[in-house]
Amino acid sequence: MSLLTVGQRAVRLVVTLAAVVLVTFVGHFLVPVNAATIGFAYLLLVLAAASVWGFFEAALASIAATLTYNFFFLPPVGRFTIADPQNWVALFTFLTTALIASRLSAEAKHRALDAIARQRDLERLYTFSRAILLIDNSESFPTQLARKLAEIFELNAVVLYERHGEAFYRAGPSDLEGLDDQLRDAALQGTSFADNLHGLFVTAVRLGSEPIAGLALRGSHMPDAVLQGIANLVAIGLERARAHELTSQVEAGRKSEKLRTTLLDAMAHEFKTPLTSVIAATSALIANPDQSAESKTEMIQIADEEAKRLKVLIEDTLEMARLDTSNIRVHVEPSDIDEIVRDVVTSMRNEIDDRPIKVIYDDHTAAIAIDRRLVSLAIKQLLGNALKYSPPDTPITVRVHNGNGVTVAVTDCGKGIPTLEQGRIFERLYRSPSVERQIPGSGLGLSIAQNIVRAHQGDLTVMSRPGETTFRLTLPFDQRGRKS
Repeated sequence: MSLLTVGQRAVRLVVTLAAVVLVTFVGHFLVPVNAATIGFAYLLLVLAAASVWGFFEAALASIAATLTYNFFFLPPVGRFTIADPQNWVALFTFLTTALIASRLSAEAKHRALDAIARQRDLERLYTFSRAILLIDNSESFPTQLARKLAEIFELNAVVLYERHGEAFYRAGPSDLEGLDDQLRDAALQGTSFADNLHGLFVTAVRLGSEPIAGLALRGSHMPDAVLQGIANLVAIGLERARAHELTSQVEAGRKSEKLRTTLLDAMAHEFKTPLTSVIAATSALIANPDQSAESKTEMIQIADEEAKRLKVLIEDTLEMARLDTSNIRVHVEPSDIDEIVRDVVTSMRNEIDDRPIKVIYDDHTAAIAIDRRLVSLAIKQLLGNALKYSPPDTPITVRVHNGNGVTVAVTDCGKGIPTLEQGRIFERLYRSPSVERQIPGSGLGLSIAQNIVRAHQGDLTVMSRPGETTFRLTLPFDQRGRKS
């Protein structure tokens, strides 16, 4: 028993005796009452002591009240003797009633406190279970799990050892040293340890019958049922995190396979046209070797141009396959954005065909240091997107102008992008359900264009309404901090 507890107990005893003295003084000197009335007063005092403090104080009050009852209210008054044998029965009945009532009252109080403690533990377990479901991906799951456990149960220290990763995760205002071996034993062999005097508990975290982790807690006394409940919730949380990790790996594999298939489909679709032209030209030369020199020259030029176009398509496809936000490297050189846009439009003449395309340049578009090849690829994705998703007889406008940087705006007259989808069109492999089965595509173009622009510290935005969609690609003049 600590000094503080001894002091509190002493204060309670003094207050209890003082209360008996006060009741005696009032009943005997100030407002004289008969023995039955004062007996009820003493009984109420005993019950009050039992309900407020407990049985020990109530028992002291019972004995003190019995003595004062005998001395001041049972004849002969002023002596610890009883003349009438009936008063012996009354005195014994009073003492027994007071003790039994105080015991019952103390037990009721104890049960009420236990019920409150159980309710608090259940509330904490429920809060902890909800916290497990709300843990995000901002940092490792076990780290957040240990922190939530320390916060919710107001623990001084928490250490979680996960057998799968062989790592320790710590939380709480203080630390637990020297328990690494015990935690490993708990995770491997399922052992447990408890030091109630210092509020230290080490337990195994089991999934079914197999231990998967060790958990050490230091704080106030914790019932075994609560400790086991915490261990079960930690096991569920760790298993949920592992399942989520496996799901992420499967999803990454699925996306990787989808990307491979998409690129192959895109390559087959894009390569078909130039290959057909090359084969047609060479077949014509082979079939008619005696045709005029002028005709042969024309066939050879067609084959050469389409072969060069095929080479560019292969290079672009390989570039698209490797581009990713984390590994894009830009190699800048002073470039004329007007010239880049003209080259892109020229290289896409077969896709453009007879489409009305209007290119507008500001009179004095400033030169800018960019990766010419990557920016050309990004603009090509935007122009290709406009050609694909707008009616063949509608115009497309490309405008190049200065502002907070150099901006290339591509506007088409398609049906527009639904508002709810505008925030997702730059996601890798995303395609709108409304066009996914109607218009061929990979879902990579806009994502790649955005990654290229971000690698240049620029911005790519979209504004869309029915009948008009505009993509704005902006590259800043000052690109300090970009990857190179």
